[in-house]
Amino acid sequence: MNKKELMSSTLYLARHGNRLDFVYPEWFNTAPRKYDPPLSEDGKIQAQQLAQRLIKEKIDYIVSSPFLRAIQTAHIVAENLDLTIKLEAGLGEWHNQDWMSYPPEIHPREELEEIYPRIDWNYSSLLTPIYPESEIEMLTRMKKTGELLVNNFQGNLLLIGHSMTILGITNGLLRENRAIKASVCSLTKIVNREGHWQLELETETSFLSEFDIKLSDGGGE
Repeated sequence: MNKKELMSSTLYLARHGNRLDFVYPEWFNTAPRKYDPPLSEDGKIQAQQLAQRLIKEKIDYIVSSPFLRAIQTAHIVAENLDLTIKLEAGLGEWHNQDWMSYPPEIHPREELEEIYPRIDWNYSSLLTPIYPESEIEMLTRMKKTGELLVNNFQGNLLLIGHSMTILGITNGLLRENRAIKASVCSLTKIVNREGHWQLELETETSFLSEFDIKLSDGGGE
């Protein structure tokens, strides 16, 4: 099978739901993993609404950032679509030293296995971020991760990550420099037509009945 046959035909990109530390900033003060917050309660509702929106789409694979808020969002979607989740480090949060005073510690496998059975632990990440990471390095990482994923999976992919995930991968595949601002649980759709990626849907949120249009505020996203 050649590279063209392997390339995905449709790519969906979604940002995770609202973060607990966006709702309760004091959470950060006592958290054991300060840079890996879970979803807030409204974030879980948003993830359910995203899942309902995606039921009418044909999704073959779900690939998620390994940060907990993305995993939780992906797991809710995966439960509704009856799919597994592959964790890809290359989709992870921007390792911005202005947001993080040290490399982010994420939840270990032994904790995740107990709660999120749809994670496919046979999958190995295609790319690993570094710390610290400049904006250019982060966008280059996202672009490269997007290219690797669409060339390694045949079918329709759903990627769940962060606002910078959507920005970097969308602009990377379209070869553009669009000012994309992805709010929580927004949905973007890019379609491959004869080897050329075209934007069909940009950061849709019409399916969300309850959400906070909170973008990255300089403290992670």
